[in-house]
Amino acid sequence: MSVRSSISRFPVNLEEQESSGLPWGITVTPFAATDERGAPPVRGGPDGGGRILPRCEHCWAYFSTYCDLENWAWTCGLCGTYNGLSSDSIKRFSSDCPELSSSFIDLELEPSDDESGDIELKARPVYVAVVDLCSCEDFIELIKSALLAALEALVPGSLFGLVTFSHKIGLYDVQGPIPVVKNVFIPSDSESTLPMPLQDVMPLLSFLAPVETCKDRIAAALETLRPATSWERTAPSAGAGEETDGVYFGGRGFGSTITALVDYLGSEYGTTFALARVFAFLSGAPDYGAGQLDTRRYGEQYASRREDADRALLPEQTPFYRDLAADAVQAGVCVDLFAVTDEYTDLASLKFLSIESGGSLFFYSNADDSTLPQDMYRMLSRPYAFGCILRLRTSSDYKPGNAYGHFFPDPQYENVQHIICCDSFATYAYDFVFDSKEGFSRHSDHPMVQMAFQYSVIEPVNESSAYGSNSTSFKFCVKRRLRIRTLQFAVARNIHEIYDSVDTEAILSILVHKVILASLEEGVREGRNLLNDWLVILTAQYETHKPSVDENNGSLMPQIDVSFSQCPELQPLPRLIFALLRHSLLRLHEEGIHPDYRIYLQCLFSALEPSSLHKAVYPVLMSYSSPDKQAYPRHSLSRAALITSGSPIFLLDAFTDIIVYYSSTADPSLPFPPPHDCLLRATVNKLKQDRCITPKLTFIQGGKDDATLFENYLIEEQEVDGSIPAMNVMGFVSFLQDISREVLEYLK
Repeated sequence: MSVRSSISRFPVNLEEQESSGLPWGITVTPFAATDERGAPPVRGGPDGGGRILPRCEHCWAYFSTYCDLENWAWTCGLCGTYNGLSSDSIKRFSSDCPELSSSFIDLELEPSDDESGDIELKARPVYVAVVDLCSCEDFIELIKSALLAALEALVPGSLFGLVTFSHKIGLYDVQGPIPVVKNVFIPSDSESTLPMPLQDVMPLLSFLAPVETCKDRIAAALETLRPATSWERTAPSAGAGEETDGVYFGGRGFGSTITALVDYLGSEYGTTFALARVFAFLSGAPDYGAGQLDTRRYGEQYASRREDADRALLPEQTPFYRDLAADAVQAGVCVDLFAVTDEYTDLASLKFLSIESGGSLFFYSNADDSTLPQDMYRMLSRPYAFGCILRLRTSSDYKPGNAYGHFFPDPQYENVQHIICCDSFATYAYDFVFDSKEGFSRHSDHPMVQMAFQYSVIEPVNESSAYGSNSTSFKFCVKRRLRIRTLQFAVARNIHEIYDSVDTEAILSILVHKVILASLEEGVREGRNLLNDWLVILTAQYETHKPSVDENNGSLMPQIDVSFSQCPELQPLPRLIFALLRHSLLRLHEEGIHPDYRIYLQCLFSALEPSSLHKAVYPVLMSYSSPDKQAYPRHSLSRAALITSGSPIFLLDAFTDIIVYYSSTADPSLPFPPPHDCLLRATVNKLKQDRCITPKLTFIQGGKDDATLFENYLIEEQEVDGSIPAMNVMGFVSFLQDISREVLEYLK
């Protein structure tokens, strides 16, 4: 569990917090294998320690190393309540136990009395692929490759099902010698249901095939996938209850398919599986049956009517998919959505199906250079937790304010979030507020934060051969665990200590969440204004509190220290804000940003841990004097930096893109592309491994190849051209000058 605070020294009261101009909060990556310093938790064995761990009678915080412990009692480190110890706890504390040695622990929870171990033992990993046949050959070939990669990543004993959809739903039975598909037609009416449930079309346990024995048959079934032709979609469909003389050229019945599939799978929730993951592959917007989406809202009509297209295209047009996600959660189903299309698909409406059911949203503009197969393998190869509950508690005088991330809040308890599925990269954020204007006493104890993360994992049981035969049975058990992290912070004595304790990456994470929320509620333009105004206010507050050591050098205009020259910790912020304002996340509709791509970025950025988000907003540019020798670890994103460095090779890591660029003046004797056994290649491979998605790797030789992709990331010298609002295209120096002028206006 990695926890990063925007400021490690907390403001003493509300006035000082507002005067600092900084967001006050934390980011949390609960299922990360280590803390932010790389230390793993101290683990507890299968002794049920999580069930008997002492909890405060007043605030319900868990015992930690920051609590005062006596023979028969303990004092809560968060609220100061004096609590007695049970006999079980006294016995446990008489020997070594994790909670006495570390403030970061991970304990196993024994099943409660009403939980059946037999049911848990039967739970198996279940995966279902749902493939859009209203597509083209390239799309189908890409999906085949992705699912073959997925099969290689699935652990033996997993159950796999294959579903196709168009104007009908196809269920594949791959457990026989020849793959068999059974179809049920989808009514065109958005209010109608299927003529029969999927359970009547094919029993669920006939549909879900064991991967270890049916992998070849599943692969054979994938080879039979073909795009639905216009003839198939216009054939009379009396079986679906449609008009026999009607002709329809649509037929992407996605909403009806997922609705039926959730009902289908839900019958085995808690028996066959503890969590079922559905991989939904879309090549366009649903336009048939339940959950149809009207794509006509995307087009030039907004410009002609002088409407704000960004505000019109960001909200969902129907609650259908949000409601469907709630049904999926109740059925134990998590949906990962993969959209491969350059058409408007209205991800603003579809996104809720994935992010609220615990899944991920992936978007690829075309099939040619898609990283979908690699992303599938990467996603399924890493561990994940499910059925998670995340709880944040704080010591007195302050409390959590807003919570940000892909979860849904508990309807009964404050500061409790439910997360259906969580991997080691998923990150959430909170900001803090004071309970009163008085804030912390300067003589009070250190403020504390405690994160409690309860989660389940599926673990294999030892394999055993059946009756001495060569066949092997695979069994799994669901284990419930409790991870607790308690942190203690200091209170700043003055505002300069606050500025000296900032974590700019954590600040960026919280700001991105706030800007995305503002964009969704009030439009992208308002989100940009909010971000720009925040930097102006921060600079003005810094200017007010900085030591008066500089002169105006004879100038009539006061000099605003917009680059924070006296505070190294704040210095990265202007560049980060400049880059974020220029990013596709905050580009306007008229600037050419596709609305689906922006929704994808919103979903991606709101789940990234701070270091990854930093790279996505302001890429890392490093230089090499040769493929085996690094020159400089970091440059600014400018052509001047390239020229002055004198280095021939540059490596740019933009999170979704990794680019190796050879300067046009590089020595021709340098090998291009770099050899596989060199330092540069090793660095690239390390970068590719340490992230949640597969970055696109591009090699560019200056003077011979098109360098536009690389040059587009050199944003600091791109000046105003007069055709687009200046906020988005001014160079960094001009941007700082504008901020300086706005600060002067603000201070007046």
